[in-house]
Amino acid sequence: MSPNKTPEIVPAVEVKRPVENSLNIIGAVEPIYLLPMKAPIVARVDTGAETCSIDADNIKAFERDGEKWVAFDVINRKNGEKYHFEKKVIKTTEIKRLHQHEKRYVVSMDVKLGQEIITNVRFNLAKRDKFEYQALIGRNILTGRAMVDTSRSNTLN
Repeated sequence: MSPNKTPEIVPAVEVKRPVENSLNIIGAVEPIYLLPMKAPIVARVDTGAETCSIDADNIKAFERDGEKWVAFDVINRKNGEKYHFEKKVIKTTEIKRLHQHEKRYVVSMDVKLGQEIITNVRFNLAKRDKFEYQALIGRNILTGRAMVDTSRSNTLN
């Protein structure tokens, strides 16, 4: 370039950064509120489970207006809070385990996960008292909403 010429200004190359993912990263164990309960229960995040599952006591099927309903209790293991639910049965599903098959009722529940209230989430009702966690968070909540980092826990507190 000659000494009398002004250097040409070349616009900077725009560096495209990856679009920030709008999905939250959650851990392997997270608190979940079963509304209208006041305190969260501890749930295991299970990307292998299609549907969420909840520890339910005193499960009793009944009929209301010609439709199948179920009554059940959820007792928070941390603080003893007990809530009685009556929900319309969406379907009955069969859970296949190694040596047994178990039929479970599936109901629709409203939950709070982090700051988000999610309505009409399908949960199957199970006796989970022998399991460490009272609930499983399945893909029906996770899909399009959260990514899981199994090295983390309680990110939603």
